Amino acid sequence: MTPILQDHLPDEQRAVAAARLPSMRPVTGPWITVDSAYTGQLGEKARLMRDHRAAVCGVLPEAEEAVSELLDVILAELPSVGFTVTADQVTRPDGQVVTIDRNDPFLTLSQLVQEDLCLLQKQGDEHVLTAALLCFPAAWTLAEKIGRPLLRIHVPVPSYTEDIGKRVQRLFDGAQPLRPMWRANLHSYEDATLFHVRSESNPRPYTDINPLYERSERQTVMRLPKTGAVLFAIHTTMVAI
Repeated sequence: MTPILQDHLPDEQRAVAAARLPSMRPVTGPWITVDSAYTGQLGEKARLMRDHRAAVCGVLPEAEEAVSELLDVILAELPSVGFTVTADQVTRPDGQVVTIDRNDPFLTLSQLVQEDLCLLQKQGDEHVLTAALLCFPAAWTLAEKIGRPLLRIHVPVPSYTEDIGKRVQRLFDGAQPLRPMWRANLHSYEDATLFHVRSESNPRPYTDINPLYERSERQTVMRLPKTGAVLFAIHTTMVAI
């Protein structure tokens, strides 16, 4: 399979990725990104949703309203990044037309944006992952994480200490409606597989032996105004070294 790659990693994203966790900063401009890998990544999302939907998409009952709200929030944002939106369809920047299916919001969103979309809702003292469209996981598996709180989600990440977990929880508590914040990470990989699943019992080595690619996630956090769910959006950039 031909790798799906961007033509470059933005300099700002590379610089932000070098900052210490959680290193969040306000988004300036649209939080949705359309880049040189748009059509390729959307094609891969379509394949995964068709052939492996249960592995890349999950919604707990308590999150159904939030997923519907997320569709509305994203539809309102799309015109700022080159989409044409009407009551029942969206024309993408690459010219493809997508029918809006409000009975299946994640299917519609999988055909529109490169970002993976995770929704977390406050339960007790922690935010819990209650819904996700996760086509491009970086060495984790949705089935092991959905229904879990933030600290448990990050097992077995060695750098995600209890102190960092508390700081991230405060960040989610303080997330403001429609005021996105973002950070980035950057890692080296031997292959360019976007759907890179790994079990907690078989974690990815800290560094690959012969890295050929750089993989960076632009991670955006934003509260939805009606349901109060917190969106954690992940835009994946993969470039050859």
